[in-house]
Amino acid sequence: MNIPNALTILRIFFVPLLVAALVEDNAWVSFPVTSEWLALGIFLTAAGTDLLDGYLARRWKQVTTVGTLLDPIADKLLISAALISLVQVGVLPGWMAILIVGREFAVSGLRQIAAAEGYTIKASDLGKTKMLSQVAAVSCMLVARRHPALRSPGMVLMWIVVVFAMLSAISYFRKFWHKVDERTKMGRRRELLVLERKRQRMEARQRRSRGSSTLGGERIWKPPEVN
Repeated sequence: MNIPNALTILRIFFVPLLVAALVEDNAWVSFPVTSEWLALGIFLTAAGTDLLDGYLARRWKQVTTVGTLLDPIADKLLISAALISLVQVGVLPGWMAILIVGREFAVSGLRQIAAAEGYTIKASDLGKTKMLSQVAAVSCMLVARRHPALRSPGMVLMWIVVVFAMLSAISYFRKFWHKVDERTKMGRRRELLVLERKRQRMEARQRRSRGSSTLGGERIWKPPEVN
């Protein structure tokens, strides 16, 4: 296992720690920091591994199939766990979390279907901006649990996340539909071309069959014998 993949797996292990730090207040009594600051530290560390593993994989040319599959899963687990935990502690409205998490799984489903069909839907600039806005918004909302003054800025950032999430989802759906439409048209053209070739071969066989039967049925004329 290379270092980028190890960082991706480490990010997955950070998820239960984040949930425990945010939801279970009494689980960290031995630490000299409050739960929201501990949760913020865990979240930012996990988000940092997302940037680091991608950078190292490209720099060291260690991009692997396992890493390509695990990286988006780890990202979605981290963001989903953070949003659901914020709903649990009453900081974030539930519909926002459902909308964002639902978008994540819908886009993942589209990309998997596209991959099964043989083409790749690359991450858009809106998707990358959405990830950065999610980190900023979740970080602000984590601290806003004990510092109500940050609730309003955090909600503004969450609205920005929702807008970017919807715009990027529309972008992914358009790419997916375009790819599917192109593939369907190409498949239909190939089918029509195959049918046309079969028709031409059948007509050629019929012409040859008629020609051979005519030759076989002809009578050769002979002049009468003279006695």
